[in-house]
Amino acid sequence: MTTTTAPMTSAVKGSGYGRTFNFSAGPGVLPEEVIRQAQHDLWDIDGTGIGIMEHSHRGKTFDKVLAETEEACRKVANIPANYKVLFLTGGATSQNFMVPANLLPDEGVAAFLTTGYWAEKTWEESKVYSGKCYEAWDGRATKHSYCPADSELKWGAKPVYVHMCSNNTIYGTQWRNPDGSLRLPKAPDGAPIVCDMSSDIYSRPMDVTKFGMIYAGAQKNIGIAGTTLAIIREDLLKPARKLPTMLKYEVHAKDQSRHNTPPAFAIYMSGLVFKWILKQGGLATLHQKNVEKAKLIYDVLDSSKFYKGHARADSRSLMNITFKTPSEALDEAFLKEAQKHGMEQLKGHRSTGGIRASTYNAFPREGCVALAQLMKDFEKKNG
Repeated sequence: MTTTTAPMTSAVKGSGYGRTFNFSAGPGVLPEEVIRQAQHDLWDIDGTGIGIMEHSHRGKTFDKVLAETEEACRKVANIPANYKVLFLTGGATSQNFMVPANLLPDEGVAAFLTTGYWAEKTWEESKVYSGKCYEAWDGRATKHSYCPADSELKWGAKPVYVHMCSNNTIYGTQWRNPDGSLRLPKAPDGAPIVCDMSSDIYSRPMDVTKFGMIYAGAQKNIGIAGTTLAIIREDLLKPARKLPTMLKYEVHAKDQSRHNTPPAFAIYMSGLVFKWILKQGGLATLHQKNVEKAKLIYDVLDSSKFYKGHARADSRSLMNITFKTPSEALDEAFLKEAQKHGMEQLKGHRSTGGIRASTYNAFPREGCVALAQLMKDFEKKNG
């Protein structure tokens, strides 16, 4: 592929950067070189004279795109051969019913670790299939301010699987060790872990073999809205009940994610991002950069009596940093000031309010520096 030579956009007023600092929780920021490659390939991919969105999903050009995308996806996380890589539709929310539909037998038992808003939604959907599932952890009482230690988990009957969400976008919490690496709960022996990694997949090293299944909406860290990545162990492919064709993981695996017309452009974009991750040096390199970026902002929070972070220190997310000023009025004033300095999408989720800075893989360090400085200046003026 030949990279486009489109000119840089003019600097955004106030940002001191070529583009607006996009702190959106999703769809999130994309690498600039990925955007530029897509600009070119929208017009003409691989010299075919046809753009990527116009090619047949059964043609040789898309065959190559799909093969390279899966290859790069596997290489990023060293995915073993006994795991299938699927590109699905319906967003990660559709996995709330697809997972139990495929994995949970009628009146079977699954255990849920409810650590945030989306984990709550996952738990609720399980009830459609079985009344015997249970929450081994319920973080509602603490307003989902942290992820529990193993000693806090309350296991009942042995589950068919354990469901968790590795990073809670809205509350800014993450299952993590002190160094930011992935921490997993100690599940009952033999119970596979099913993990929603929508907002932190491929942001740090991960051992796929520790999971039965991983899924993630692409639009936060590995691409654009339109496809959901699912990594699933082969022994979990066979559905636990009779299902419509399009709900079966085994069908999508057998037909290479294109039993019907797949989200071709979203898959293509994910492929570009996977290659970009490899070009950066892989997950270990990205993780170190993400630790450094988040620290710039957390250092301000830790030294401040003005701002209050939501997440407990041992569960603070490297992807979504949530905090508030002393009042809603000051929150609004802060957001307006941020816009003047070329920073957008900092408003917290409607269910929590406050401020949320999402600093995904492709988010530039310069944006974290700018936000940290704004926080200091705003506190000095309003504290």
